Parts: sequence; structure tokens; C-alpha cells
Amino acid sequence: MHIDFIKDRFKESKNQEAIIWNNTVYDYNFLLSRYDFWLKFLQENVKTGSVVAVRADYNPDSISLMLALIENENIFVPFSFANKDIDEKLESAQVEYYIKFDKNGKFDFIKIGIIANHELILELRKRKNPGVIVFSSGSTGKPKAALHDYTYLLNKFKIKRETLRTITFLLFDHWGGINTLLYILSNTGVIGVPSIRSAEEVCEFIEKYKIELLPTTPTFINLILISKAYLKFDISSLKVMSYGTEMMPESTLKAFNKLFPDITLKQTYGLTELGVMRTKSESNDSLWVKVGGEDYKTKVVDNILYIKAKTSILGYLNASSPFDEEGWYNTGDKVEQKGEYLRFLGRESDIINVGGQKVFPAEVESVLMQIDNINEASVYGTTNPIMGNVVAAKLILEKEEPLNKLKNKIRKYCKDKLESFKIPVHIEIVRETNVSDRFKKVRN
Repeated sequence: MHIDFIKDRFKESKNQEAIIWNNTVYDYNFLLSRYDFWLKFLQENVKTGSVVAVRADYNPDSISLMLALIENENIFVPFSFANKDIDEKLESAQVEYYIKFDKNGKFDFIKIGIIANHELILELRKRKNPGVIVFSSGSTGKPKAALHDYTYLLNKFKIKRETLRTITFLLFDHWGGINTLLYILSNTGVIGVPSIRSAEEVCEFIEKYKIELLPTTPTFINLILISKAYLKFDISSLKVMSYGTEMMPESTLKAFNKLFPDITLKQTYGLTELGVMRTKSESNDSLWVKVGGEDYKTKVVDNILYIKAKTSILGYLNASSPFDEEGWYNTGDKVEQKGEYLRFLGRESDIINVGGQKVFPAEVESVLMQIDNINEASVYGTTNPIMGNVVAAKLILEKEEPLNKLKNKIRKYCKDKLESFKIPVHIEIVRETNVSDRFKKVRN
């Protein structure tokens, strides 16, 4: 019922490639057979409307299980292998059943013993609709368990659209990853799952399987540039590289576009609480972007972006509602406006306050990475008895350079490009980029 349109498309395309996993290609007929297995398994072991957590990466069974959970009107709680504090999250989401896959696709089925009785879960059961619980990143506190009605999310995939051979780079429990997966499946495209998400592995995978779309992060794009993996492998099949989840340094965007002018660079925007919105970049090397779509309204108040969406979460299971009385959500994203276009400056929580002046780390990082011999920059605030905070930076260099010489070069280069309070006071040379399991930059 809930995914009839997806199943019909699978049947129409049953002999077409569906997923590349563990160096094996599986067709849509295989996914249908695994879907039938999982639906029968759920009907025999799991009550309709129950909360079911799944820990996995993308594989034929985890994908088929997700679809079966939707059809069985369950509430799906995805966890990736990178997810931390799962026991605490199982409790927050009131998970009743837990299915754990290993990296070879084998699974364990566990009945937790929790009885889910949160009012929002009861409301979803009353509607007889499937749901999904996705946790916020928790960068500004305890991760919040956000409950969506899955039927609202599925509606936008009912119109068939063109698709590209796509790597599922964003993880199994990432909202952008779920959105990409559903888009590819509903349009019977090809999903590629690399066994390791490193620059070399991904570029090799692109070459081997002629991948056309890589949805990723700005940090990973810069890792590709630093590693020069594109020189070892032919990535000319790529047509689109989309990026989101964190701020993109303008210098990284321009450097990649200069190397690969034929690859369309598309900025994406989405939030756990609202879903993934349609975007349109002003140009390939521009950070100005239109955000919205027919299901979204936007407004900017005091340079902060607010959004109202039809696809908003029902609420948090472990926190109060994030919406105001009129249904607007404060994204916490600082923006500039230019007609219909926005340029994201950074999140309020990332701002460094230097003597009352605001510094956005991404702006400083972008300038630093234009300097000869600097491959990567991570900018953060450090305490100062006079100014409250000053700007500090950790840098990765292409080749060794004396620190005093580097500091002088930075001050000279930044003098005409940044206001004095934005120029880093403390510089540290490091050997490795501090990157999270989700390939986002980790600032001190």
C-alpha cells in the first residue's frame, strides 16, 4: 500500500542493475525477492506500528528491510556503523526491536523489551502510517530523536524523474543519505556502495562502475584534492557532485571547479527536522543558492534563516517542539541575501566572538587555503584574557615550512583580505585533517 508505486517500478525494471555492493551487482528482481523475505519476517515477528532500529550500511538486505518496514507501518530507526551511544539512543527512541547487520550482511534480531508509548508514536499509530526517527548530530547538546511521518516524505518521489548512477556516500542514518536512496530507488537507478569511504577508494569505485553522481561533503571534496586520487583513477564519468552538511570554503569550490569544469557542482540543503529541500546554485563556482520548493516557505529574520515545511517532523521524542506557534523553524544558519539567492555564512553555534566582533570560521578557512603550501585549514576560537576569544588555526601543509615563516606569510596575505580581528593569532601545523566519521570537519 505505502510503497506500491516503488514496487511497481521495481517489477517494470526487474532485470536492471539496482545496487553494487561487495563488488557484486544485484538487479531489481533480487531486491524484490529480499523485500518479500523481510516483509514475511516482519509480519511473523514484529507488530505493526512497532519501533524497529536497524544498524547497517547500505546493502541489498538493509535496503529491502527499510522498504518492508515502511509497508508494515513500522517506525524505522536507522543507525550506521559510525553511530555512537546506541544504547542511549535505543532508549530515547523507545526502540522495541533491533536488527543488527555486520559488514558482510549477516544479521541478529533482538527484542528489546521496551514498550513504545510516547504520544507522538501513538499519534502515528493512530494514523496507521509508517515513520522514521533520525537523530540530530548532537553538536550543541544531547542528540534529539526526531520523528517523521514517512508518508509525507514518500509523496515527493511519486513523480518519476531522471536518475544517475550514484554512490551512497552519506551514511545509512544520515537524512541526506536516506533522501538520496529513496530518490534512486523510486526512479530505478543504480546505487553504488564503496566498501571504504576514502578518497582513493571512492575514485577507484567511480572509475570501475562509471558513477555519475557523488553526493558528499566539502571536507571530502578537499580530501580528493589533497590526495590527488583523481590522477590515479579516471573519474570522467562523473556528471554531478553535490555537497552539503557543512560550510563549503569558496577556495575549495573554485579549485575543484577549475580542475573539473565539466562536473556540475550542486549545493544541497536539508535538516533533520524538515527534510531535504530543492536547491539551485547560482553557478558552478558560486556559494549563492536558491532554497525551497513547493512544500517549503522561507524567511530571513536578523540574518537567520527560518523555514516552514509540510514535511516537518511531528516532534522530538526527548525534547520540546522546535517550532514556534506559526510552525516556523529557526535553522540557526546565518545567511546573506541577494534577491532570491542566499549565501550561508555558518551556524550561530560556530561563530567566534572576538571582542564583540563575529568571525565565521569558514570565511577565514577559505582565505587561508588560498595561500601557497596550505592544503587544509581548521579555524576555531581560543580564549584570550583581553579579547575574550581570538582566532586560531590548525593547518596541513603540502611540504614542510618553518612556523615563523608561515606565520609571516599568513599575516601578509590576510592583511588585505580579512579584517584584523579575523586573522589567526595562534597557528599550529598538523599532519592529518581532523575529520569525523561522517567526513565533516571537526573544529576545536
